[in-house]
Amino acid sequence: MIKKLDDMFKQLEGTNRGILSVAAAHDEEVLMAIKDAVERGIITPILVGNNDRIEKISKEIGFDLTGIRIIDENDLQKCAEIAVKLVSQNEADYVMKGLLDTSILLKEVLNKEYGLRTDNLLSHVMIYELDEYHKLMLITDGGMNIAPNYEQKEQILENSIKAAKALGVCKVKVACLAAKEKVNPKMQATVDADLLAQACANGRFGKDVIVEGPLAFDLAVSKEAAEVKGFKSKISGDVDVLLVPTIEVGNGIGKALTYMADSKSAGIVMGAKAPIVLTSRADSHESKLYSIAYGALIATK
Repeated sequence: MIKKLDDMFKQLEGTNRGILSVAAAHDEEVLMAIKDAVERGIITPILVGNNDRIEKISKEIGFDLTGIRIIDENDLQKCAEIAVKLVSQNEADYVMKGLLDTSILLKEVLNKEYGLRTDNLLSHVMIYELDEYHKLMLITDGGMNIAPNYEQKEQILENSIKAAKALGVCKVKVACLAAKEKVNPKMQATVDADLLAQACANGRFGKDVIVEGPLAFDLAVSKEAAEVKGFKSKISGDVDVLLVPTIEVGNGIGKALTYMADSKSAGIVMGAKAPIVLTSRADSHESKLYSIAYGALIATK
């Protein structure tokens, strides 16, 4: 089981390199992360974007492009189309967003003719490494789905289970977050959390998954808090996945962990035929590298 983000690099050693297509690769931060990933031997990139800018930036950062395939394209929509087609045509294992809007890439991912869409909902999964927690913690969905209904939460949960198992988690423990532990019909988060827990008990998510909810954040992450409140739980203080009720909750917790707890992180979009590395311009170089590694781990499973 991978308990530190750096352990992903060790896990990928000696495996077939994942082939990563990068849409609009002409960006310094993106190329720096790709450079590190190449030097660590975890990916083979295909760079789609402005050839002159890719070469100029690569020269400035000391990135040797020898043997690396570059597809020269200036139009951002075409960059996204080409990068996605490389995956759908099995020339690449997964795709990464470069210097273009998320909406442009996702439109191509969802293209009915050549995209990567499935019957599943696309959802964002973040993993965090915290000094005060004994293993990696996944949070979903704080990046894509605004206010998912019950059926959408089922699919978000399925995506997160796959993402957790790629880290070697054998028994995936999921906490469905809400403001309180008792079901209140006026608080939809509590209703949905209870339904998800019941569905899991009935085998909906497989035998190697435990889903509890509704749980407040403190009871999810702290066994001591659960004991003080007299709350009986099989997962308190040992959760792998925090399933949030809305995008604001997931986004807020994630950014608090990043900016106030100095956590390391990686992010990936699940639910398509291949993982999608969808990083923000504000994400650190380190976070982009971890996200590339996480995508490779999932794509080459």
